[in-house]
Amino acid sequence: MNKQASVRAAGIFNRRQFLKTAGAAMVLPLILPGCATGPARRVRPSNRINVGVIGWGMQGPANTKNLMFLEDCQVVAACDLDKTHLQDAVKTINGYYKNKDCHTYHDYRELLASDDIDAVMIAVPDHWHELIATEAARRKKDIYGEKPLAKTIAEQQAIVRAVRKNNIIWQTGSWQRSLPHFHKAAEIVRSGLIGKITRVEVGLPSGHNDFAKTAPELLARLKALKIDNLANVLPGTPAWDIAVTPPPAELDYEMWIGPSKMEPYIKQRVYKNWRWNYNTGGGQLLDWVGHHVDIAHWGLGFDNSGPSEIEGHGEFPAPNALWNTCTKYRVELKYPQDVTMILAGGHNDIKTGTKWIGTDGWVWVNRSSESNDKKSKEERAGFDCSNPDWKKGKHLAEELRKVKLYESSNHQRNFIDCVKSRKPTIAPVETAHHSAIPGHLGLISLLTGRKIRWDNATETILGDPEASKLLAREYRAPWKPS
Repeated sequence: MNKQASVRAAGIFNRRQFLKTAGAAMVLPLILPGCATGPARRVRPSNRINVGVIGWGMQGPANTKNLMFLEDCQVVAACDLDKTHLQDAVKTINGYYKNKDCHTYHDYRELLASDDIDAVMIAVPDHWHELIATEAARRKKDIYGEKPLAKTIAEQQAIVRAVRKNNIIWQTGSWQRSLPHFHKAAEIVRSGLIGKITRVEVGLPSGHNDFAKTAPELLARLKALKIDNLANVLPGTPAWDIAVTPPPAELDYEMWIGPSKMEPYIKQRVYKNWRWNYNTGGGQLLDWVGHHVDIAHWGLGFDNSGPSEIEGHGEFPAPNALWNTCTKYRVELKYPQDVTMILAGGHNDIKTGTKWIGTDGWVWVNRSSESNDKKSKEERAGFDCSNPDWKKGKHLAEELRKVKLYESSNHQRNFIDCVKSRKPTIAPVETAHHSAIPGHLGLISLLTGRKIRWDNATETILGDPEASKLLAREYRAPWKPS
């Protein structure tokens, strides 16, 4: 067997092995009506919204600081399963307010039971999103929650149901919607300035990023075994035995794994790097779908829509590897109105960011341009288009704004304002749900190795019982999905 054939065969084996171990209940269809405005909340005499933060890892600190900067918001409590992280959270919060008032919690349910808390910021690994968010909604706490909405489509549906049932205000951490150049790009598309949209290109990262900077430590210990990539560390090998260690005393690892399958503690796939293990995260595809696909949908007017056909191809490590998420991928999605979306990571023909291509022009937007040298603030922001006139100014010229999209200049400010007004945020729960669905379905296509047909009305996969199992996942006892 030649090298290329060996790679293809390994990919088939990996997908089949994953499917055997990913058994889950069939997902129930969910019909999502338009977003409703919640009932009025009693405003405290101080006119401040009391917020509790759950999760002090990668996104937690930045989100919390941005909330603390708002004069009508008071962060009053913090929760984390790592004592060191919790201490850092308390030090940061009390240090800002110059007091010792921040309450600490180990169990999120105790924080949510407090009547002193109006809203919560949730920034925990993907495998915990559904349980914490649905409990927060039942407790009538307004929620600022990180993307993707949840680990599976079934869990996302549960969150949407809980938010709607309890009339909760929800803001997703898809903060690109609160930046002017993303808003401008989406308005150009929605206003019809590039004509009928035929193709959308969404470029996402590929590979694995060592966000926690813990990989070098382990790779140094594996040097004698000539292993230079954690995706090559497999169970039953000397390298795996070296990687597995007892959990540190400051971390409640049993609780941290929570509803996911119990696995040995490995430092390099917990803090920040949990996203490279399908037991707890979704790889680059799910890590970024809530950003650039979210913006693609915004420009298309598809915040409550989705694809009908999804076909993907990708490269995977072994399914039981230390880091096992897809490293390179390309997904083609068919949308209403004859729109084709290409969602790719690791392919040079697809530029990072979002690009809409129409019959009369194109628009591309990203967080920053590929080269920032000697460029204006607008150019550094990452914006380009087929018409030079559209590049002028922070916002689209008023006479061209045939469609005026929701405007927000500060994502956390928008959340607190909506908590008070009970009006929908710029990134409500239904939008987060539909923004992540292409990523979830893309991953299912990658894992099964075949095209997926999706019914948007019933939110079900058509004619493929095996693929349908991946719309949900099994929970480890005693945890149960909502």
